[in-house]
Amino acid sequence: MFFIIIYKAFIKIIGDFMSVHYKSVIAMVDDALNLVEIVEEHPCPNGSEWVIYQYKRTSPLILSAWREGNKHHFVTRIGKERLNLVPSISAAGIEEVYIENNRVHIVYAGLAGGGVGTELRKGAKNVLEVNILEKGGGSKLGRAEVVTPKMEKVIVGIDDTDTKEEGATWVLAHEIGLEVEKKGLGYYLDHTIIQLYPGNPNKTQNCVSIALSFAVYPEYKYKLDKFIKKLLEERSLSDETAMAVYYGLFPSKSMKLFALKAKKDMVKLEEAKSIALRNNIKIVPINGEGGIIGAVAALGLAEHHSLAPKLCEDIQLPHKGVGL
Repeated sequence: MFFIIIYKAFIKIIGDFMSVHYKSVIAMVDDALNLVEIVEEHPCPNGSEWVIYQYKRTSPLILSAWREGNKHHFVTRIGKERLNLVPSISAAGIEEVYIENNRVHIVYAGLAGGGVGTELRKGAKNVLEVNILEKGGGSKLGRAEVVTPKMEKVIVGIDDTDTKEEGATWVLAHEIGLEVEKKGLGYYLDHTIIQLYPGNPNKTQNCVSIALSFAVYPEYKYKLDKFIKKLLEERSLSDETAMAVYYGLFPSKSMKLFALKAKKDMVKLEEAKSIALRNNIKIVPINGEGGIIGAVAALGLAEHHSLAPKLCEDIQLPHKGVGL
């Protein structure tokens, strides 16, 4: 009996250890820019700032890295770079990213705990396979290749779905994001509330619009807007609902400047349409054009979570738009 108890306890410990893995790994490709945005959902509640710091410091392929809660974002070049791994100094990183047969291959390497971490992508959602190249742990080097489907990024701006009496655009937008993922079109990555000009006489109350970010399978890239349009037609309470769709990893500088202008003052519909035309943004009126300005403006700050909710007077911009 004693040995049975010990054996069960051992099995539980092993099981608990094996259950520690990344929740999801997503790789979105921009073929024109030859870049990939990798989004990993870390197993710890608030992610790991250590991983962000070490990966960016160690990996020449990584152009930028940041953390949103337990989600780690890495923007990388496609290619291969040798990592000079040194304990504590540059302990882990990404050494290679390449695309083959509509699959993204990411090769991770790390020392000690950083090496163990390379294996923990196994079991994550959206991961097709994990190939252990060198088994890490202790003081050893660990290397693993993670393979995911090739996906693309789509950002959808939505505005004017409520009335003065009922509804809330941010709630409906969130419901739509969940429906997209439930339908299997892709992954619902982000929901950003963008504060617009409070003096707008046409506002319902708080004058905000919403940007939803998705990682979408290529075959569903141009079906996403049709699915969202149908949901808005069914659920919107306003007569002026509109959406705007942007395909790509990074909204342009002109899109960001337009969003900031829409925070400061009234802007004309023609200007929103001009920005859309210049940036290949698809405008989709649902049952009117009143929401077009807010929908287009939302796209520009979808990736700027600290700027998006602020009033114009609380934003200090760098000179000549540097950093936008």
